[in-house]
Amino acid sequence: MTLQALWQETRGGDSVRQRLYQVLRQSIIRMVLVPGQALSEKEIAETVSVSRQPVREAFIRLSEAGLVEVRPQRGTYVVKISQRAVLEARFVREAIEVAVVRQAASQGVSADTLNELHDLLERQRRCITSNDHDRFYRLDEIFHRTLSLGVEQHAAWKVVVEVRAQLDRVRYLSMPDTTPIARLIDQHAAIVSAIEDRNGEVADEVMRLHLREILASLPDLVRRFPEMFESQQTPSLVEEASQ
Repeated sequence: MTLQALWQETRGGDSVRQRLYQVLRQSIIRMVLVPGQALSEKEIAETVSVSRQPVREAFIRLSEAGLVEVRPQRGTYVVKISQRAVLEARFVREAIEVAVVRQAASQGVSADTLNELHDLLERQRRCITSNDHDRFYRLDEIFHRTLSLGVEQHAAWKVVVEVRAQLDRVRYLSMPDTTPIARLIDQHAAIVSAIEDRNGEVADEVMRLHLREILASLPDLVRRFPEMFESQQTPSLVEEASQ
């Protein structure tokens, strides 16, 4: 995958500024632009055939999101992954999505939402056969979005999207070697089953298990890809987050 290919994928109604921001954000999350990499306004503008102004504006937004660092007189760089930021984002995401799934199980969801969730499960299972981890990643996000919107928690989903940028980089990096997608799909299926059974306790339990997969994979990823992570991390972070 390249930056230009991602730009071509996003043809649609968004403005150039919004489209460019989303493309650069996805490029960072999907490791097209790797942690520590220097970014050039000129090169990016030429790659996607836009002026430098929307690139500059995208850099500012990405800086606010904690994905790039603009160093005066030195340049702009993709921020390395912070273990603390990952664990904080996971904590926030768990708090929100457990509440969402409990509401879904206690109040129920529409037949259309259930049909959409089952369709997403089938599409995810096809990713196992084709070994298409990139497609699974996109379907995984749609699955969680469908749960939130299915109980009319639009603001909750917006918060999840805002905090998950650092977390998503680790989730993307963890596939395919660290977290098998078959395990994640089984967890998705168990969540849907609990919602159908109107069992809030089981829905809660499975969602927590699902969102804590990252706690097991993070130390392994730090060992395998030390150049992608900030140094001098606190060793006890994962242990603290799992308590």
